[in-house]
Amino acid sequence: MPASKSYIGLDIGSRTTKIVRLANGRVVGAEIFDTALNPLEQVRRRIDPAEVEGITATGYGRHAAKAQLGARVVSEIKACALGASFVCPDARVVLDVGGQDFKVIEMTQDGRFGRFELNDRCAAGTGRFLEVMAMILGYKIEDFGREALSAPSPVAINSMCTVFAESEVVALLASGEDRKRIALGLHKSIVDRLFPPVSKFGRNGPVVMAGGVALNPCVVELLNRHLKRDMFVPDRPQIVPAIGAALIAFRESADGQEAVP
Repeated sequence: MPASKSYIGLDIGSRTTKIVRLANGRVVGAEIFDTALNPLEQVRRRIDPAEVEGITATGYGRHAAKAQLGARVVSEIKACALGASFVCPDARVVLDVGGQDFKVIEMTQDGRFGRFELNDRCAAGTGRFLEVMAMILGYKIEDFGREALSAPSPVAINSMCTVFAESEVVALLASGEDRKRIALGLHKSIVDRLFPPVSKFGRNGPVVMAGGVALNPCVVELLNRHLKRDMFVPDRPQIVPAIGAALIAFRESADGQEAVP
């Protein structure tokens, strides 16, 4: 088998699609792009089959990748746990906050997953919620968390439903409330939603934070204060599940068997 061949992990999410290339036991390439009407067509343009030894897909679009690309599939829970163990071997919990959902996974020392909890029926506490609130307050999403951290104190936000919270924020702005205090209040309400499920799982080792929301410094800071334990945010937290999928592609191709039971 040529040494140049790589193993591909695909994470086709509700908001973005991630491609990770693994070779010689390390990540040699990663791409992130918006999930459009036909993300698999974009994937085809970015992958040369002659250079690929195996492909494994996870995320919302994994079964379409199996049908159209012949990819193996793996659940987001397995992929995320394995990817988190790869980027932080000491981790025992991973919190993955994506565009439309979040998941908390307890991991074993060998990167397998144990208990887990999902929130996949409401966008509250996810990237989509942050995007909507940033837009209403007139912030760019990349500036939202930093601006919130500069507020002296938070405004209490009573609703986590995106629709009701939007109305509440509009009313607060109309009353003359400082938008930075509103922003901090929104971030606090998100962390108040994330903290209980994360605090249930393992007390040893750092918490790995994955997903695009891990790029928000206010969410990370407030959650760290609540948990009172180390948090590890990878350089590119969005690609953690795709790394796990790429590792599974490698192990299945190398061993002829499923990497994670």
